[in-house]
Amino acid sequence: MKARCLQSAKYAVIFTVGALIYGAVEIAYRGRTHWTMVLCGGACLTVFFVINTIISGDSLWKRCFVGCALITALEFTVGCIVNLWLRWNVWDYSAQFANILGQICPTFCLAWYLLSAPAFKLCDYIGKVGFFRDEKEELRQN
Repeated sequence: MKARCLQSAKYAVIFTVGALIYGAVEIAYRGRTHWTMVLCGGACLTVFFVINTIISGDSLWKRCFVGCALITALEFTVGCIVNLWLRWNVWDYSAQFANILGQICPTFCLAWYLLSAPAFKLCDYIGKVGFFRDEKEELRQN
């Protein structure tokens, strides 16, 4: 039971960190954000953390490729829901080269690839500090 609580707390903190960082990056870049993008950022970092534990032995460029694919897929899915279905017009890449339905484009895929490197480095760091270490080790210490 205690391990499950630690696991839930760990992922809640990771989600919150991802949400705050993504929102801050978007505000710095666009001057605004949307609550759906904050949730998407939290989901991205949480999934990055899980992926990072699975493919931690792979090179950083391979992990960044996986991260880019993940973010692009999430961005497309969220975009189809919030922009096309709900018509909230959170973003529109229609003017970008080779866009797909105005929701994703190569320019931002490259940006996600580049931003994946610090995201994976952050996941490496988070995995090594405090109560983010292996839950079994935490239980042994208590």
